[in-house]
Amino acid sequence: MSIELTSAVNPEREPAVEAPRLTRRLRPSAKAPVRIVHLGLGAFHRSHQAWYTHQAGDAAEWGIAAFTGRRPDAALALAEQDGLYTVVERADGGDSFATVSSIVEAVDGADVGRLAALVAAPATAIITLTITEAAYRLGADGSLDRSAADVAADLALLASGSGHPATPLGRLVFALAARRAAGAGPLAVVCCDNLAHNGTVARNAVLGMARAWDAGLAAWIEANTSFVSTSVDRITPRTTGADVAAVEAACGYRDNSPVVAEPFHNWVLSGDFPAGRPRWEDAGAVFVADIEPYENRKLWLLNGAHSLLAYAGALRGHTTVAQALADPLCRDAVERFWDAAEANLPGPDLDIPAYRAALIERFSSARIAHHLAQIAMDGSTKLRMRAVPVLLAERARGRSGAAAALMIAAWMDFSAAAAELHDPLASEIAAANALSAAGRTRALLELLSPELVDPAAAGGGPVVELVESLRGTFSGPAVPE
Repeated sequence: MSIELTSAVNPEREPAVEAPRLTRRLRPSAKAPVRIVHLGLGAFHRSHQAWYTHQAGDAAEWGIAAFTGRRPDAALALAEQDGLYTVVERADGGDSFATVSSIVEAVDGADVGRLAALVAAPATAIITLTITEAAYRLGADGSLDRSAADVAADLALLASGSGHPATPLGRLVFALAARRAAGAGPLAVVCCDNLAHNGTVARNAVLGMARAWDAGLAAWIEANTSFVSTSVDRITPRTTGADVAAVEAACGYRDNSPVVAEPFHNWVLSGDFPAGRPRWEDAGAVFVADIEPYENRKLWLLNGAHSLLAYAGALRGHTTVAQALADPLCRDAVERFWDAAEANLPGPDLDIPAYRAALIERFSSARIAHHLAQIAMDGSTKLRMRAVPVLLAERARGRSGAAAALMIAAWMDFSAAAAELHDPLASEIAAANALSAAGRTRALLELLSPELVDPAAAGGGPVVELVESLRGTFSGPAVPE
């Protein structure tokens, strides 16, 4: 039996006392000096890199200044709380709550002057990035796409000196120029976005922007900046009003910026830290010489399955990962894709069977409402790392690649059906979808990777035919053999 206590039930009852706001006065914790600057303040950064830094044995020496991307909201909310927030670890058996204090300054990303000042400070040793896959603006050849409108606009601003750049890349290059001018010495840039060879991607993007502005700056960056590759893993759904209420009920304070995450967390890093780093290994981070197998395991098995479930599940009427995985049609497609990916993942140290079993358990958690709409964004960028490499690897070994092609087909069907498509190539995708059936599939594949299309073959070749044959699968009764 439950009783709802309201003024209607007891008119003479005293109004409820408002819980105090979470601040460093309420939860005393000293602010560590800023030694890490982060671009891309959001839920994942707070559940992952900031959480790892908080857990490090030398956390008192490593404060984070975190800058937002497009909007200032997250910085404004965190600033009200002196950077403190709650991580809610959500397991099947219940929730646990921990206050994290590693973010000591939360800043609107548009404050490029403050970014430059912090990056130029000699104490700053690391810049971490969660700016999304699409923000690196690399073309199919792996170099900076200088024709992209936002890149061109930033380059014009940098060249004229008349304003501050607006893209994460432009802002980072501007800040590195300030460090060079200050003679502050070397540092590390640590990419934490879901990209294969993400350290190399970050390096190519940053140097591409720098070379287009100032060749001397590019040379300085090459000599003084280490680009660290990482594989990051922790499912972090969007925070809801119910999550905010749960924190207040459990912790006795109001937190406007809690973050919900699964108990599982993983961070693999490869690269140099010329100015030092926190002891992230105290929280379980692993440092390796060769990160590629770990990157591919995560990108193909976890992220690839997420993308497949996002598009197939949405077409089947589901809204969360757990719902989609419970659909036999979607589950079978995931298992088939995993079989194909596993065949191209070398090394017994990866322990793929155990990793797959753990993913099933993680994806199936009904208490982690990981929404498919969130995963489905920026599909053209994500599928280049999640589906295309597996498809090409399978075909190179004489197999059809149908399991990976099915993910691409589902993305195409989703893109054609979506009322609003959140993708950096949204206009190009819309133009392709306006073509006739065969031309449409070919044009969409060319957006993902020209390697998938045979320009000499009628219709575009066998991959075009394969993907076209798989379209509509998730509105039909079964996954094709």
